[in-house]
Amino acid sequence: MKAISYSRYGGPEVLEYGDRPDPKLGPDSVLVEVRAAGVNPVDRKAREGYLDPVLDAVFPVIPGWDVAGVVVRPGAGVVEYAAGDEVIGYVREDVLSRGTFAEYVAAPVRTLARKPTALTWEEAAGLPLTGLTAYQVLHRLLRVRRGDTVLVHAAAGGVGSIAVQLARHLGARVIGTARESAHDFARSLGGEPVTYGEGLAERVRGLAPEGVDAAFDTVGGETLKVSAQLLAPDGRLASIADADVVSYGGHYWFVRPDAEDLTRLAELAEQGAIRVPVAETFPLERTADAHRRNEEGGTLGKIVVTVDRDT
Repeated sequence: MKAISYSRYGGPEVLEYGDRPDPKLGPDSVLVEVRAAGVNPVDRKAREGYLDPVLDAVFPVIPGWDVAGVVVRPGAGVVEYAAGDEVIGYVREDVLSRGTFAEYVAAPVRTLARKPTALTWEEAAGLPLTGLTAYQVLHRLLRVRRGDTVLVHAAAGGVGSIAVQLARHLGARVIGTARESAHDFARSLGGEPVTYGEGLAERVRGLAPEGVDAAFDTVGGETLKVSAQLLAPDGRLASIADADVVSYGGHYWFVRPDAEDLTRLAELAEQGAIRVPVAETFPLERTADAHRRNEEGGTLGKIVVTVDRDT
């Protein structure tokens, strides 16, 4: 099969397009014909070696954790899916080895859900990692409920844009930080945008004088510190960017594959409660360019790699 892989840590230049062996299919996995794969900031961290302290890398590594595709065949122990089923997945294992930037991936059933028919392949591929991150933080850590005021940082980003929509669906009021040029986009998702940077605390207090009930940090550092200062007396704090959140009485979270959570997200997308804006797409052979574009930042929506089945 054709795939993207790297044999050493480094920048986008280490990514190579070429032939790799077809993945072996374990009893609890399904072989998925990849139609599209989402690009995420964590792909850079993995590629550059930042995850090496916690995840072994079996070189050459095929990167990528997000996927949308069609089941080719199920493993011997799989009853949940059959050939021809359309699926999405956050195909993360506890080793860097066989990722989703390829024509095929062997995906454990615990990482999969059925693809929402309302989404294109590209939109569906952009949902799993960002969607699960937002869903798990809002439900498990922040326990957002109707009537809450929630502060979401980087509200126009991948995780933030989904978090805004999910929090609104839960009945919360959402204040979202974003650069000035992204304010209209944040409003279209249901958020009340404020510009990040110096003076952020005063701008948020102008909208929520009594503090926010929950703050979702996706940036870390000074942003985390400001978030803690903006909490109401019983406010909850969570971060996916800075483990120092625990020193402020909050929680740190690294998204985990969860078929039940992903199925619920797919249902919400099917109902139109959440949407996945796609900013740009790149063919599989240009995955290095997709990584570069993702690292530049500033896109309103997901960057997605597509697999042309006619080549």
